[in-house]
Amino acid sequence: MSNESTPIYLQENPSKIQRMFGDYYLEYASYVILERAVPHIVDGLKPVQRRILHSMERMDDGRYNKVANIVGDTMKYHPHGDASIGSALVTLGQKGLLIDTQGNWGNILTGDSAAAARYIEARLSAFAKEVVYSPKVTEWKLSYDGRNKEPIALPVKFPLLLAQGALGIAVGMNCLILPHNFNELIDAAIHYLRGEEFALYPDFPTGGLLDVSGYNDGTGNSRLRSRARLDTSQKRVIRITEIPYGATTDSLIESIEKAMEKGKLKVAKIEDNTAAEADILVHLAPGADVEKTCHALYAFTDCQKSISPRAVVIMDRKPVFMGVSEILKHNVDFTRETLRRELEVRLHELQESWMLASLEKIFIENRIYKVLEESDSWEQSITEIGERLAPFVVDFWRPVTRDDIVRLTEIRIKKIAKYEIHDALKHIAGLESEIEQTRKHLAQLTRYTIRWFENLRKKYGAAWPRRTELTTFESMTRAEAAVENETLYIDEEGFAGYGVKKGEAVEKCSSLSDILTVDNQGVLMIRRVQEKFYVGKKLLDIRVLRPGDDWVFNMIYRDGKDGITYAKRFKLGGFTRDKEYQLTQGTKGSRVFFFTVHASEDDSAAMSVNVYLKNQFKRLRRPIPFEFSRLRVKGRQVLGNIVTKNPVERIARIMPTPQDAETPDDGAVAIMPPPPPVSAPSSEAITTEQTEEEIPVIPAEDPAVTQMDLGL
Repeated sequence: MSNESTPIYLQENPSKIQRMFGDYYLEYASYVILERAVPHIVDGLKPVQRRILHSMERMDDGRYNKVANIVGDTMKYHPHGDASIGSALVTLGQKGLLIDTQGNWGNILTGDSAAAARYIEARLSAFAKEVVYSPKVTEWKLSYDGRNKEPIALPVKFPLLLAQGALGIAVGMNCLILPHNFNELIDAAIHYLRGEEFALYPDFPTGGLLDVSGYNDGTGNSRLRSRARLDTSQKRVIRITEIPYGATTDSLIESIEKAMEKGKLKVAKIEDNTAAEADILVHLAPGADVEKTCHALYAFTDCQKSISPRAVVIMDRKPVFMGVSEILKHNVDFTRETLRRELEVRLHELQESWMLASLEKIFIENRIYKVLEESDSWEQSITEIGERLAPFVVDFWRPVTRDDIVRLTEIRIKKIAKYEIHDALKHIAGLESEIEQTRKHLAQLTRYTIRWFENLRKKYGAAWPRRTELTTFESMTRAEAAVENETLYIDEEGFAGYGVKKGEAVEKCSSLSDILTVDNQGVLMIRRVQEKFYVGKKLLDIRVLRPGDDWVFNMIYRDGKDGITYAKRFKLGGFTRDKEYQLTQGTKGSRVFFFTVHASEDDSAAMSVNVYLKNQFKRLRRPIPFEFSRLRVKGRQVLGNIVTKNPVERIARIMPTPQDAETPDDGAVAIMPPPPPVSAPSSEAITTEQTEEEIPVIPAEDPAVTQMDLGL
């Protein structure tokens, strides 16, 4: 940038402007994190939620209030407009824990939004009144305009953050804390207070199935899978009765329709009967398999969703990453501390009530009030009353003050006239009993906190059964679940794919299948099937690679033009798609003499061949028999065992005699179709007990093994 086009303020001091932008952005990021997106560790609420609950407590008279009125009152505390307040209030109402709702508040199953704020009503639930509020122990601050007071944090005596969950997107970070079961949170809190181990797992209001094997305490490296509940009891119909967390019935049906369009599912029609509970009917198409369709629903639709929770909370005015068990411990410790403060406030109030009642009793029973008639001045009356009370208040928990005496002088004559000593003693005894009980609670604070949680469970626990079933899912890829509604073809030009209609059919496949090919140079490659792709004209093998396949390969090759001939048995092992794997040593001039594929190690071990050497007199020509049972199954990179160091002319498979032949193993895999035959010279009979197979490919009636004889 030239100096002429650069603004003057940048020419004078560019670093100052950069610092200004950096400072402003940091302030903005800090404000979003602290005041908008991330919940507080103490009460588990974001600022807008805290202000809504504070306004509702101020307005509470036991009756429902219009949501529009609640939003308007909350705007005295929240400076970001009615839209954010209204949406946050609806979200709180849909959770059903703190707010009793009336009217159309939307549907978390279908994703339908709530009615307008002027039509729906809300009030605080009994649970919220008991657990969330305690004004005498609440810390307050001025609202944004300085006209009102609002709580810094509500003294919530329950792990509310874990019960409701939280979702927030801030600058440079995001928060996702999953909801947990009400009763399980109480059980975990009691275990913690007793010094016992505990474990917490999410519970969703939409139900479904949940694999928690990757739930690492809800930290950033946690991975969960949530599934819909599928009912297959009805013939030709799959009923979806519960949906996974984060999905709605509308989004789930849309995902099913998209999978149908892409050919991943065979579905005739979909019916949505969702009302208070999810109820989606998936009618199967003719010929569709129920089990495979269920797998496809989990693989290609929103019937299964992955969840990556990340617990972030505000603590000491900064964001902190922690696990859900640590959050629970903080909440339980805060609950115990809040209960202690409430007990101390209650003890102070009881002691004050006891002292006032005791002073009244002494003042009236001993007729000290007569001083008011005998004294010449007000001050003299106050002094003389204090002197007459002194012998009776020696054991009081605090000294008698002037205010106490003034309060005694304000007792009405009517109360003095009707004063009953018996009732006064009964009232004082009751206060003394409460004081003693409160002191006992303070001395046994942990036990008192446990009873507090047990009482909460007794009152409200029945309304919160576990909705989500904890289980484990079998690992299944999208390729495993794909319906094999395509056919793999190969043509004479060396092209393969499910779109090569003029070629020969190999076998059925899906649009996500992996294809294995081995060419005549011993190069193995695995690639994703396509509509059309080039595989080469000279293939030893082509097949669909399916999960669970455990093929064993037999191979004899020459290393280089005049090298040693090796034999090996190997398995495929791990692989990377579209990468070439050399089954020989890659030496120039190498040649593959023999290649077969077997379904098991036993089948491959039963293979025997005859090795014919070059440059032998016809009358002295004798083959070298070789049995693959000599070899152990190893990895595909293995060099192999030496068959011969002499030049090899050709190799032929030894076929067993009819009396020794056994029924082929149905689990073996064969090429469909086999590569074009390669011509081979005629061979002589070896013995009367065994014969050689001169056909270089496996016959159609023998599917047990795939074999290629490359003798020229």
